[in-house]
Amino acid sequence: MVLTDNIKATNSAFAIDGVWSSADSFVVKESSVLRIKFCAEKPKTVTSNYKEPNMIDKLILITLTLLTINVFGQIESSTYKIVADKFVENYNENDFKSIFDSFSLEMQSALPLDKATDFLKGLKSQAGQITKLQFVKYVNGTYASYKTNFERALFTVNISVDNNSKINGLFIKPFTDENLPKMERNITKLQLPFNGEWTVFWGGDTKELNYHIENQAQKNAFDIVIKDEKGNSFRIDGITNEDYYAFGKELIAPCDGEIVLVVDGIKDNKPGELNPMYAPGNSVIIKTDKNEYLFFAHFKQNTIKVKQGQNVKQGELLGLCGNSGNSSEPHLHFHIQNIEDMNAATGVKCYFDKLNVNGQIKTDYSPIKNEKISNVK
Repeated sequence: MVLTDNIKATNSAFAIDGVWSSADSFVVKESSVLRIKFCAEKPKTVTSNYKEPNMIDKLILITLTLLTINVFGQIESSTYKIVADKFVENYNENDFKSIFDSFSLEMQSALPLDKATDFLKGLKSQAGQITKLQFVKYVNGTYASYKTNFERALFTVNISVDNNSKINGLFIKPFTDENLPKMERNITKLQLPFNGEWTVFWGGDTKELNYHIENQAQKNAFDIVIKDEKGNSFRIDGITNEDYYAFGKELIAPCDGEIVLVVDGIKDNKPGELNPMYAPGNSVIIKTDKNEYLFFAHFKQNTIKVKQGQNVKQGELLGLCGNSGNSSEPHLHFHIQNIEDMNAATGVKCYFDKLNVNGQIKTDYSPIKNEKISNVK
């Protein structure tokens, strides 16, 4: 289930583009708060190489740079340190009016107090307090970039100030460590992590095929269900989990590997309801010998059979399909990422070694939305 709420201003001062909620997302963003994008103009110092940030990859984006700041070293200036530290202090004390007062007049005009307050309250409710702010570098000679630890998230916070030490640019996005391993696709040969025929509900490389591309770690993820000849994923009315074909089905290891994470004990949702408090729900991560991290989410409560540190073989039972976490109906969420931490990971495109796709055998293939898939016997 994906609900969208797109609101655009009638003038060029700002625009709000938001995704209200999605049934299956792991970045801290699922609440009553819109993802927000405000634009006044692009930074003048980076016009020649500026690329419009993709909204799909951002939790929160505010770009309101109205004046040019020329910053030359990679050592945090005293001005930026004072402004950044004061931002953190006011944010943690819920003093959003003082943050607004620290904005330049142009930024205040584009982002009025009520909208600034709503944004900051939303960020606070989702990510919590700021626990650590670490200067990293200057970006394009305009922004000071900070690795920012929140209680429930890790973000990059970029701040620009004008000649009066007023904030005229603020850019917040999930933190990505540039030193993390780069991985385009899996090398390990994988089989499908289930028996029988299932249907890809979300999968592919475009937003139309796969809403997961909004998230850096999940951009190549699959949501997979079981459907009947009528195209239904449930037998009667879909009111109970037990009515869904996928609920309670065995999920198996697609390859050999080590279990590096197990989360269990989270209740299954009633169909149509979500639990964003721990979005993956009951989950398992397998690390392959090629350092690929295979992420399985939404297991049925108390059915996971493996333990952290255990080595598993291809085809070994992991647990049963469920409806836990930020899930609207019983299904398997599966993706590959380059590191274990899903909040800092980048998604890896997943290819299966040999499988049936709509009745035809394919090799080294990554299935897409609406395809019916099964292992080759």
